[in-house]
Amino acid sequence: MEIIRWQAESIKNALKKRRVVVLTGARQTGKTTLLNQVLEKDSIFMSLDDNNTLTSALSDPKGFIKHSDGTMFIDEVQKAPNLIPEIKLAVDKNNRPGQFCITGSANLQTLPIITDSMAGRNKRIRLRPLTTGEILYKKPKFLEHAFAMDFPRKISGFDKEQIFNLAFRGGYPEAVKLDNDKDRKEWHIDYINDLLNRDLKDIMNIRRQNELKELVLILAGWSGKFMDAAKIGAGMALSKQTLDSYINALESLYVFDRVNPWVRTDYERVGKSAKFYANDTGFMTSILGWKKEDIMRDSDRSGKLMETFVFQELAAHIDLNREYSLYQYRDYKKHEVDFLIERDDGAMVGIEVKASHSVSKEDFSPQIWFRENIYKGKKGYNALVLYSGEDTLSFGDGLLAVPTASLWMD
Repeated sequence: MEIIRWQAESIKNALKKRRVVVLTGARQTGKTTLLNQVLEKDSIFMSLDDNNTLTSALSDPKGFIKHSDGTMFIDEVQKAPNLIPEIKLAVDKNNRPGQFCITGSANLQTLPIITDSMAGRNKRIRLRPLTTGEILYKKPKFLEHAFAMDFPRKISGFDKEQIFNLAFRGGYPEAVKLDNDKDRKEWHIDYINDLLNRDLKDIMNIRRQNELKELVLILAGWSGKFMDAAKIGAGMALSKQTLDSYINALESLYVFDRVNPWVRTDYERVGKSAKFYANDTGFMTSILGWKKEDIMRDSDRSGKLMETFVFQELAAHIDLNREYSLYQYRDYKKHEVDFLIERDDGAMVGIEVKASHSVSKEDFSPQIWFRENIYKGKKGYNALVLYSGEDTLSFGDGLLAVPTASLWMD
C-alpha cells in the first residue's frame, strides 16, 4: 500500500494559490515520489538528476522553462540555479497559479548561488523523512489534542523498547523498507558518504572532506544539546569562519536542524542559543555506531535518542501549519523546557521528554516554574510530559503525562 505523505495536500492547495511552489528537504526523503502523487495529466516533469536534462537547463534556461498550461515540475533545481531568475521573470509576466513546482535537496534560501528569492511569488514546503504516523497511515492530530488537552486514556503497544526500534529504523523511505538493522546501518552510512561526496559540491566548494565527515559524527553526538561551537572548533583545529561554513552547509542539506530559543520576554537571563538536532534518528544511531541493547541501559544516550526522535515527529506536525511555531527555553539559572509550541494567538504547549516508563509531579517542575514566572500569555499554557508508558495521567490543572505514541495516533 502506497504511503500518502502528509504534505501532499499542502502541495495541492499551494498550486491552486501560488505561482511557484518550492518543495525542499533532504535527498531520499521522497520528494520525487510525492510529486508523482500530485501530478496532473497536463503536468510536465523534468529531473535535473538526468545529465541530458541538466545540460539543456544549463545551456538554455529560458527555453527550458517555457510551457503554456499546467504545472512544470523541476526536480533538484539547485543543480541549475540559472533557472531561478528565468522562472521569476516568467511568473512576473503571468500571475497564473500553479505554473511551477521546483524541488531541491538543499535549502535554496541559504545558497549563495541563488540570488533571486522569488519572495511573494512562491510557497515553501519542507518534506522531512517519514513520520511514524505516515508509516502507520495515521492523520496528524497531535497538535489538536495537545492544545485541547484531549488525549486517549491509554495507548498500548509502544513501550520504550518498541519506540527505540522505531528510532533506530528512522524515516528515510529506502531504509524503512529494509528488513534488518545491519542493512539499515549500511544504507545510512552510504547515504551520508554520497551526500558529502556528491551533493555538497552543488552548494559549496569544500576541499577537506575528511574533516567534514568528522564534523558530521561530532554534530550527531551533540543532537539534543546546546552546541558548543568553540569547543568543537578547538577540538578540530578549525577557525570559527570555517566551522560556521561547514555547519551551514550541513544545515542547507537538511542533515541537521536547529530549534531556536523562545525569547518573547524581557527576562534578562534568558539564553539565546539554539538547540541542535540530527534530522533522522536512524541516520544518527547508524553513524554513531549505537546498539539498541546498550542504549536501553544508558540514560544519557537514551534521553538524547528519545528527544531527537520526538523533535523529528514534532517538527513534521509543525511544518503542516504555520499557525504553530516550535521553540525551546533555557536560562542562565538552568531552568529548561525541552520544547515550546506557540500558536499564533499566544496559546502555548510545553513538552518535556522522558525515555522512561515512569513519571512524577517533579517532572513538571520546570514547566510549572516557566508558566508562573515567564509565560505572560492570556490564552493559557498546557504542560505535557511525553514518556514511554501507555496511560494518560493528570498531575493537576494543565499538567498531563502523555504516552510518546500520542505523536502518531489520531
